[in-house]
Amino acid sequence: MQIKLLLILNFISQVEMANLMRSNGKIYVVVAVISIIFLGIIFFLIRIDSKIRKIEKRNEE
Repeated sequence: MQIKLLLILNFISQVEMANLMRSNGKIYVVVAVISIIFLGIIFFLIRIDSKIRKIEKRNEE
């Protein structure tokens, strides 16, 4: 019973935190930072893939 109550209280506090961040406009900053990090990782993986392809082609010859 206590665990369920703690889980419910934890969920409510997370929702309140999200509402607070939305009301302050900080949620957009969080979304922007996560998006930039995600795009950076994608760009990095694409560059690494192209470099690996070049090395593989060079080794085939």
